Amino acid sequence: MFAQETIETTLIKDTKLDAETLVDANYFGSSFYINNNIFYKTTEDKSINYNNLQLGTLTSANTFNPLKINLFYKDFNTAIILDNRLSEIFRIDFNAIKNYKNVSHISTGHDNTLWIFNQDSQQLELFDYKTNTSRAQAQPVQSAVLDLKSNYNYCWLLTKNYLYTYNYFGSLIKKTPNDSYMELAASNENLILKKDNALFYLSKTATQPVRINLPNLLINQFFVTNETLYIYSHKILQEFLLKIN
Repeated sequence: MFAQETIETTLIKDTKLDAETLVDANYFGSSFYINNNIFYKTTEDKSINYNNLQLGTLTSANTFNPLKINLFYKDFNTAIILDNRLSEIFRIDFNAIKNYKNVSHISTGHDNTLWIFNQDSQQLELFDYKTNTSRAQAQPVQSAVLDLKSNYNYCWLLTKNYLYTYNYFGSLIKKTPNDSYMELAASNENLILKKDNALFYLSKTATQPVRINLPNLLINQFFVTNETLYIYSHKILQEFLLKIN
């Protein structure tokens, strides 16, 4: 018998942070989070925020492109694009466009696009919000969508049954059975997957995820930048170095 392979971690530091939902943090001392339905950007010397109560609950926020931050208000089927000062630069009301789209998830795309999941057609689309048209549409999926993440080159759609990987043309390049994972985070083309209260690392060159060895802690939010894993729980942001061979 062989011992299960794991990825070891080293705690870098703990930072106190009072947030309901942590969205992102970076090496430059900026943190992005949601409190009381308000989106905040905080640096070492100041804090700014964006508030849009008339759109209901802020469902998700994505800061992959800090010059085009996207917020999604699912109740009103509306996305907001913000600049780095959290000023609104574009609003997409999916109810008002010619080809109505009932959207459940969004994520950042390249140029002036968003990856969106259309609940009615059960399709992932690369949506150009300047022209209100879809540049690409994937084939419909057959199970419930759990998570959606992207960078400029790829998009990952996690469903109850499969993890789908698409390129920026919207072409499916990989389809992997989902072994009970519920959330994901991406860094470059590598993924962190969450199952129960455990995290697993899936390299872009691997076929099987590897468990990440962590202390016993509650994982409320998590994300990864290069080989630094961020975990937020109980008002503490912890940074871990991933020891990847």
